[in-house]
Amino acid sequence: MWGMMKRYAKAALLLLLAAVVAFPAQARKKKLGYEITLTINYGADTMMYLGNYFAKGNQVVDTAYRDRKGRFVFSGKDTLPEGLYFFANPRGNYVEFVVYHEKPFFTFETDQRDWTQNIKVKGSPQNDFLFRFNRLDAQVTADLMEHEAKLDSAAFVRYRYKKLLELDSVKLALIQQYPDMFLSKMMMADKEVVPPIVNERGDTLTMDQRRQYYLEHYFDNIPLEENAIIRTPKAIFYDNVMNFYDNVLNFTPPQVIIQYMDPMLERAKKAPDVFQYLVMTLTQKYLQSNVMIYDEVYVHLVKKYYASGDNFWSSPSSIDKEVARANKWERLLVGREAPELILFDTLHIPHSLHAFPHKWKLLVFWSPNCGHCKHIIPAVYKVFEKYTMEYDIGAFTIMSDPDAKTRLEWKKFMVEHGMNSPAWLSLDGGEANVDWHDVYDIVTTPQIYLIDENNIIQAKKLGEGTIENVIKAICGQSARGSQPQEK
Repeated sequence: MWGMMKRYAKAALLLLLAAVVAFPAQARKKKLGYEITLTINYGADTMMYLGNYFAKGNQVVDTAYRDRKGRFVFSGKDTLPEGLYFFANPRGNYVEFVVYHEKPFFTFETDQRDWTQNIKVKGSPQNDFLFRFNRLDAQVTADLMEHEAKLDSAAFVRYRYKKLLELDSVKLALIQQYPDMFLSKMMMADKEVVPPIVNERGDTLTMDQRRQYYLEHYFDNIPLEENAIIRTPKAIFYDNVMNFYDNVLNFTPPQVIIQYMDPMLERAKKAPDVFQYLVMTLTQKYLQSNVMIYDEVYVHLVKKYYASGDNFWSSPSSIDKEVARANKWERLLVGREAPELILFDTLHIPHSLHAFPHKWKLLVFWSPNCGHCKHIIPAVYKVFEKYTMEYDIGAFTIMSDPDAKTRLEWKKFMVEHGMNSPAWLSLDGGEANVDWHDVYDIVTTPQIYLIDENNIIQAKKLGEGTIENVIKAICGQSARGSQPQEK
């Protein structure tokens, strides 16, 4: 009897000890957002990085040192955002894994001889799926390298084409059979949309119709509604997005860009990380664009996604600053009336921009203290002098640093460069009817506008390389259009 009680007590004690030992680990796990263990057999590394991809780059999110059991244990209180991650050592060796729809409590094991070929994971179907495909991809690459050494160039091209077609077939099958795997979504995002040749009725589509289809469906394969897609290699998300705006829509009217941009951003609202990145990136892109008409895209972005309250990442003061700038730019868009300016010349005689008696007006903000101006303004003057009589062009130029020292340099500069045309009006920016720095948003110089006789802005952001072509295109076309037609 006593023996049975002793055995029962011993068993209960063992159970209790097991519970006591297990409890801290379970409690610790509940407090953690992630815990990822990596073991590299036969490895000599003592430090390992955990990183992820983000848009056009990558970043380290954690660092671990090898423990006594030869493991690298990464853990943190905050959960890891979904996407494609990697382990990397200081020498540049790396292996990728996925965090997607699974709690990031993973255990990985691999071999120093080949991290990608030998990696295994416990309890993560997403990563097991990824590793299986990566091994297949690596085998195809090795096979191609082997045959490149054996075959002549023509035969190798045919062989390579055949193997890549086979690999594409595997990718397509994986996408169709396992659409919820993140690897499938990455492969799908990298798949270009191909417009159909005929429509549903069997009618052959024109080139314009095919382009329209391409524009409307360009982002169909990219899951903009998922935050994970932004944490993928550059070629999958960033390159596809920027190709759309840098190449597909480049030099199209701003209204067309806005037409296709808004639906894309509306989709991305479901993924806050993607939405924030796209709005910030596109706003900066069109803020800094040298294409004069694209100021309208910047203004639209700020009005729709900053002033509306959709911007959840910026401080109220930052939003107010952006909106204030967009309001200024809106008044300065091509096609708008240039705000009136009244300033004094060197003899303190006032002059009005709106009353400036020329068919075409160059509005120029510059300073002799500006290194760029010293190079650009003489070149601009030469172009102006070349066409002033032919097209009736006057220059309403404003010296933007009105202090005693600069005024002397300003007058000296004009004399040295022979800027004495009666149609080149030199005005002191020290006294004016408005704060022209604010009204025209003059942050840097030179700033050059082309304005017509009705004071409508026809061109802006002109420089040495563009001003002559713009004058010939706009003023010249107007001059040709006004000539009487022969009967």
